[in-house]
Amino acid sequence: MTVEELVSEVEKFEGNSHVHSGQDSRLPAEFEITDFCHPCGSDKMNCLAVQVMRWCDGSYLEDQDHWWLSGIHRDVLLLAKPKVFIADYFFKSNLAEDFLCADLQVEVKIDCSALNIDNSVETGNWFKIAEDKFITSFTIEAEIFDTGSLNTSNGHANLPSTSVAHLQLTSSVDFYLGFIGYQLKGKLQTPKLWTVEQPNLYTLVVTLKDASGHVVDCESCQIGIRKVSKAPKQMLVNGKPVMIRGVNRHEHHPRLGKTNLEACMVQDLVLMKQNNMNAVRNSHYPQHQRWYELCDLFGIYMIDEANIDGFHLSSNVKHPTGEPIWASSMLDRVIGMVERDKNHACIISWSLGNESSYGPNHAALAGWVREKDSTRFLHYEGGGARTSSTDIVCPMYMRVWDIVKIAEDPAELRPLILCEYSHSMGNSTGNIREYWEAIDSTFGLQGGFIWDWVDQALLKEGTDGRKQWAYGGDFGDIPNDLNFCLNGLVWPDRSPHPALHEVKFVYQPIKISIKDGIVKITNTHFFDTTEALEFQWMMLGDGYELGSGTLSIPTIDPQKSYDIKWDAGPWYTPWCTSDATEMFLTITVKLLSSTRWAEAGHVVSSAQLQLPIKKEIAPHIIEGEYGAFFTQVCDDIIEVKNKNLWEITLNRETGAIKSWKVDGVLVMSKGILPCFWRAPTDNDKGGEAASYLSRWKSAKLNNLTFMTESCTVLNVSDNLLKVAVNYLGLPTGADKSSSLFKVDLVYSIYGSGDVILECQVKPNPDLPPLPRVGLEFHLDKTMDLIKWYGRGPFECYPDRKAAAHVGVYEQDVGSLHVPYIVPGESSGRADVSTAELERATRKEELVKGEDIEVHLDHRHMGVGGDDSWSPCVHDKYLVHAVPYSFSIRLSPVTATTSAHSIYKSQLQKK
Repeated sequence: MTVEELVSEVEKFEGNSHVHSGQDSRLPAEFEITDFCHPCGSDKMNCLAVQVMRWCDGSYLEDQDHWWLSGIHRDVLLLAKPKVFIADYFFKSNLAEDFLCADLQVEVKIDCSALNIDNSVETGNWFKIAEDKFITSFTIEAEIFDTGSLNTSNGHANLPSTSVAHLQLTSSVDFYLGFIGYQLKGKLQTPKLWTVEQPNLYTLVVTLKDASGHVVDCESCQIGIRKVSKAPKQMLVNGKPVMIRGVNRHEHHPRLGKTNLEACMVQDLVLMKQNNMNAVRNSHYPQHQRWYELCDLFGIYMIDEANIDGFHLSSNVKHPTGEPIWASSMLDRVIGMVERDKNHACIISWSLGNESSYGPNHAALAGWVREKDSTRFLHYEGGGARTSSTDIVCPMYMRVWDIVKIAEDPAELRPLILCEYSHSMGNSTGNIREYWEAIDSTFGLQGGFIWDWVDQALLKEGTDGRKQWAYGGDFGDIPNDLNFCLNGLVWPDRSPHPALHEVKFVYQPIKISIKDGIVKITNTHFFDTTEALEFQWMMLGDGYELGSGTLSIPTIDPQKSYDIKWDAGPWYTPWCTSDATEMFLTITVKLLSSTRWAEAGHVVSSAQLQLPIKKEIAPHIIEGEYGAFFTQVCDDIIEVKNKNLWEITLNRETGAIKSWKVDGVLVMSKGILPCFWRAPTDNDKGGEAASYLSRWKSAKLNNLTFMTESCTVLNVSDNLLKVAVNYLGLPTGADKSSSLFKVDLVYSIYGSGDVILECQVKPNPDLPPLPRVGLEFHLDKTMDLIKWYGRGPFECYPDRKAAAHVGVYEQDVGSLHVPYIVPGESSGRADVSTAELERATRKEELVKGEDIEVHLDHRHMGVGGDDSWSPCVHDKYLVHAVPYSFSIRLSPVTATTSAHSIYKSQLQKK
């Protein structure tokens, strides 16, 4: 039907129309339309028209950092109910102190307004309720069924439903606003409790029958039996101070925007569980109803947040949180959330909204929630995260040392859970290990929620016809936040960022460490033993496997540890018999059986421990008989070669290698020069004038030229050439007096083809922290296979490398590239240059270079991530402007050598 046809149809019904509206864009808008419908069998047509207004006064309460997409993005349905029906129900459970018995209660509200039953009080007596005429004609029943084990790989129960509790109607009646409320109560012995580790669910069925026993109406849902309670500095679930390993989640689909698909929700939950996340904060609004059912099923702790966000104090207007005229609008949103979602076991805390300052209206909201539902915590960060309207100290982006200070404050008896931390914008999420070292060791710290889950980019066709990820402003939208909605641990299509590996590591439930010769394996679960897990070990020597096998250990109970003397483990024999220089023990923990969220064999936890070295290593000595080589020193070049094995040409004017050939094949086409710059990340740009990028540009680090002061041949013999090059690092166009760096390079070229570079760097001490200290050169584009011994295989940085294990890895250059939507510093610079990464505003604009740019860094600044709007790389990960000294060995790999043999040749044992 066209718009014109729809308008025409609507006009036909103008004489019998009624308008209803709702303003909360994230809660159901429910309208009673019975009186405006023609009955079945009538020859008249019913027409339902829905008009969506893009803005209303309620929009002022919805200023979330996400796409403001109008339209209908939730389900639309018509619901027919009998004249007397179950209007609402609220399931509650209260567990005994030993958790072996549960008192069950269901509050049921019946709408019988169509029957005009008079349940008024007796005349002249305001305290005595008249006989309940409704209950003489109807009965209410509530029954709870055990649907069997739901933790199967296919998601289906493997046992038939069994009734485990029949709740009886009590005499308690509550009449109000035309609704009749009833309570049904019962008990359940030895209930299967719900937690994220064991998300046991029952089925609740509430039935309304008439006097003849016929079913009039029926409602049902999945319920979990669990207890959320308070202790000093702790939030307890079933009596245990569970740790919140959480993430914030916006509703986002790369093609459909705010429209929800169940498949996308399931994909999110599977990825979250596979990466050891156990909690989600619904940022910053109630989400699709199916999301809650799935979180109940998969096992996720949830903070459910009201759709109130983002209005702040202003000097020329009164603040809504202190204005009575706004109280009803705010309360309506909180009530709507609680009433809709109250039966979900996954919700352990309600939230009054986000970043909306604080005022008496918030106190009113808190009072209503606490009176309505005392079985959950209450959360609100506004007003400093420590107001009387929150049961949790819940700061956002607070630094590690500050959260520890609050936790150690004896006057603060609430637990601290970061509602937002580790802002994962682009190449970020640094320092997260420091947060978890503090959380795991400080009483009163109980976890947090990373910001955030998914990059909120939308798929859009570019001018060249290619699909690309679009962000703020790409649709002509003004105002916009540019790329400030690209803060996810996963890309819009849910493929993982490299940082997700680090999150999985710090969130892993089985912790493994070595100290004083003891390998300690700790089960940090609160309810699960390690019975369903398999432990495996693998020993690496200089990056290569020396031995592996299954690690047989007893089952570890929750919150318990098991110790192994390192020299009593199965890895000790290969350690003793190996001549490897560096040896690492990797212990991996896997699922024995499939679950709803992972197949058998999925890695739950993994840790790598460095074992003691056997012998100290002496300085490197180049050895071997390679024959004499030819050296020619001219005015403009220095040429050195060994027959047809290799040939190196240095430019005396620049002091850099002009070409390097091995077996007649060009290997290096340009280099080697000092490098102190990196393509800025989003975090580098944060902080305006105080940002790292602003300070770097102010110091002219982005525009350096290296002037060769001298290039001197120090030594020439039959099998050694030494060349010293002295550089001054100057801003382009400046003279020597403006020098920022003095760099001394000494090349030692051996008959073997080895080149040893010794580098001395002296920065101007007034410079800000440096992006990097290292060397840069360019390889021929045919040199596109990289093999390395070090951390990997994924991208990692000094402040984000705990998850990256040491090993020997091999990849082609192209696969190293990390396609951040907005390009910047990344490990995948192999097919583009640093300048190209800085120039492009999106990855589609990157132009593949003609050669391969390689950086070998002595020091590289961390990527940060405490937030993205201030310079927040921790001091130990900064590269301060102080002198540095380092050396690098470059060796050609030929048919008679290998990378491993070259590595071993320099590790001479004492």
